[in-house]
Amino acid sequence: MTTDTRTPHLLAPTSRRLLVAVFSLTSTIGYVAMVQILPVVLIPIADELGTSRTAIAGASTVSTLMGALVAIPVGRILDRHGGRLVMTAGSIIGAAAVLLWSQVTSVALLYVAFALIGMSLVMSTYEAAFAVLVVATEPYERDRAILMVTMIAGFATYLVYPVLGWMNSELGWRTTLVVLAVTLAVTSVPAHLIAIPSRAAHESHARARSGVPIGSALRQRRFWLLLIAFVAQAGAASAFLLLVVTYLLDIGHSTAVATAVPIAVGALQILSRLMLTTVARRVPLAPATAFAFAVQGAGLLLLPLAGLSIPLTLLCVAAVGLGQGVGVIARPSILADSFGVAHFASVLAAITVPMALARAGTPLVATWLGDWRFLAVCGVVSILGALALVPLIKR
Repeated sequence: MTTDTRTPHLLAPTSRRLLVAVFSLTSTIGYVAMVQILPVVLIPIADELGTSRTAIAGASTVSTLMGALVAIPVGRILDRHGGRLVMTAGSIIGAAAVLLWSQVTSVALLYVAFALIGMSLVMSTYEAAFAVLVVATEPYERDRAILMVTMIAGFATYLVYPVLGWMNSELGWRTTLVVLAVTLAVTSVPAHLIAIPSRAAHESHARARSGVPIGSALRQRRFWLLLIAFVAQAGAASAFLLLVVTYLLDIGHSTAVATAVPIAVGALQILSRLMLTTVARRVPLAPATAFAFAVQGAGLLLLPLAGLSIPLTLLCVAAVGLGQGVGVIARPSILADSFGVAHFASVLAAITVPMALARAGTPLVATWLGDWRFLAVCGVVSILGALALVPLIKR
């Protein structure tokens, strides 16, 4: 296992806090404008374009697959040149894509817009931000910086849904998207250009840090155990989040309950990150992550037994939020501890690609299985992800 040794401060405290604040803001705006808004405007878009809701929802799959396609080349560029130009360009592409989305007149054009959105998400949100933070901060500061970005952005993106609903009802979906595109352009583009370290600073930081090349990482058993763990968790959670409302309605819950219960996922994501912020320096991430993934699996397996009990259902659904909340933070931190910093973005991308494919594919399998069987399969897959981390805990 390769870890970084302590070196002089790579970023002054003020610059580090500014970077965390910028990534918290730009990740929030990016996800709201390119991801969170889709469920809010899905029905009016389908009605206006005269197509099915399934066809509109398919735009999300296009975005995911495009993100998987560009993740590795983007990771290599981040390793070599840093994040300033990549993340600035990604924000420009994202703003242009949302503006294009606001003007679509066909499903084909919608899919083009979402292909661009998939590129922008990889270039300008969490994955790229993690790569910048890992190189630009000390190892003992890195985890807290990542925790703060994901906690703030995660909390803010859940709070914004009522605002998005109001905008859609008052302005219409096209004007709402125009407003979001402009907001993305005037905030994220200058913020990334100003706050992210330059290429020269990145190269200076990277030279002071060690790291395992992607080819060497792929030959290590540890890499494949981590890949199995994070792909399993992401695939199971993605399928569950897509089908949970339908499942709850099918077994007899009211519409109000079925649509409100998934809020527990968001609540536990935020709570788990708050807990990790407090104990990050005392509890190793590998056992904490294995525990969170096991809890997610148990919640999925037990949900069919909860029946119409709302408290038990909430507990089971919240277990998925715990797995999601810890998984987002643990992946960059454990990878940086395991394989170092110099080639971090490439190693992260090598795991991001199969995760994206799992997020795109497992919901289809879960839909085919239907009823309680998809919960059983997702639960078993999550448990397998937790077991994959056990050898790393022993080491």
